Amino acid sequence: MTDPLLAEGVALRSDDLIAVRRIALSMSSPASLAALPGGFATKRKGRGLEVADTREYAPGDDIRHLDRGTTARTGRLHVRQFQEERDRVTLLIADFRPSMYWGLQRAFRSVVAAEALSIIGWSLVEDGGRIGLLAILPQGYESVPARGRTRGMLDVIGGMVRAHGAGLAAVATGQTEERPLDTALVSAERLVPTGGEIVIASGFDTVGPGFSDRLIALSQRRSVKLVHVSEAEPEDLPAGQYPIRLPKGRVIRLGIGSSEARRPSARPDIDDIDGHNAVVVKASDGVEKTARKLVGSIALGRPA
Repeated sequence: MTDPLLAEGVALRSDDLIAVRRIALSMSSPASLAALPGGFATKRKGRGLEVADTREYAPGDDIRHLDRGTTARTGRLHVRQFQEERDRVTLLIADFRPSMYWGLQRAFRSVVAAEALSIIGWSLVEDGGRIGLLAILPQGYESVPARGRTRGMLDVIGGMVRAHGAGLAAVATGQTEERPLDTALVSAERLVPTGGEIVIASGFDTVGPGFSDRLIALSQRRSVKLVHVSEAEPEDLPAGQYPIRLPKGRVIRLGIGSSEARRPSARPDIDDIDGHNAVVVKASDGVEKTARKLVGSIALGRPA
């Protein structure tokens, strides 16, 4: 008999999060076009390590940047120009508290949160950013320091898979106590430098009385973005009787009829979380639909 904790949509697998890279990059916005006629994508020149171009030497140029090959070919002094380094550090915060380990259709909300953060992470490392992780567990944390390139994203994926497995095992053994999200975010500030970014993927259950103040404090020196992982509305579910287990173990059945009218939302993709806007991602949506929504709502692959 197959272990239900290993079922698709319940367990988090590194292969699935690595495969998200292709979808994330296909959704990323192209480079900005030059203002001059021709519309060629351009790179910003500066003092980085990657060579962007060469040009003739001008008085005052650093002779350490002389390009010997071009100088030898042309007979005139040439210097290298380097592409500017834009160090973008982003902390991905995955909410793996007990309330995230449930779902009605495609996958647990915890799995969808990891997918959403992987979409964002792959887009950012492709643009040269560095990615770190803070996974909030029923008891404790899992953190991964910020690193760049594919190696950094693979470290983050490994951290999410380990944390998700530990959280799922804890919930399966009855650890369902939910600590407030505001207290769990206390350690976020020390994990991302001033000027960095924080992306929180959560269901935002039990946020705590100090949640809004915590976000305001973090936003003073960092850019904070929220991804609200939601489940289907009752009106979206097929008609029937649904068993609901209450916190003390009592089970009730909730009847849902197909004729119930759903009240339309003026901004269905944006939610208000304690006075802060959050991009809404539905757990029932596929990865590609989630990627389109995130790319359209969050400035992926671009400096803040």
